[in-house]
Amino acid sequence: MTREEKTAAIEELKEKFSNSSYFYLADSSAMTVAQVNVLRRKLHDQGMNMTVVKNTLTRKALEAAAKDSAHYEGVYDSLHGPTAIIFTEVANSPAKIIKAFRKENDTDRPYLKAAFIDSAIFVGNDQLDALINLKSKEDLLGELIGLLNAPMSNLLSQLGSGGQNIMGLLKAIEEKG
Repeated sequence: MTREEKTAAIEELKEKFSNSSYFYLADSSAMTVAQVNVLRRKLHDQGMNMTVVKNTLTRKALEAAAKDSAHYEGVYDSLHGPTAIIFTEVANSPAKIIKAFRKENDTDRPYLKAAFIDSAIFVGNDQLDALINLKSKEDLLGELIGLLNAPMSNLLSQLGSGGQNIMGLLKAIEEKG
């Protein structure tokens, strides 16, 4: 790679890191080419992109993307050996796809090195289940709307049933008298 090509690659990665709140670092080196292609296709079908880049270029792009380079500091230790970067719009989607892929192919690859989720850093393959259990923005908004809607629904329900009880009681008194 020439110096100009490296600079262009760093700028492209910097742009991706700046525009992404979520990315995963994984090691897919023990996988066959066919397995990597299947994984890439599954990720692509869900709107994700997996790319392999040299660790030094990745680190330089992360340093350039962060206003304060400590922002990504916890990720730097994971930049060794072969590294694939998965960019995503939904925090837990890559973890779900990786777990399903492992189950389908009876393998422990790809190995999760680290994940950056909205300033939180998850390091190590043992964090995969924690990442799967993260709720998406849509899930959280749905729960919030449900919580906000519940008291009003209960109030309207109580008012509705209370009105029927009062009317029933008045009717019963009227019939007795």
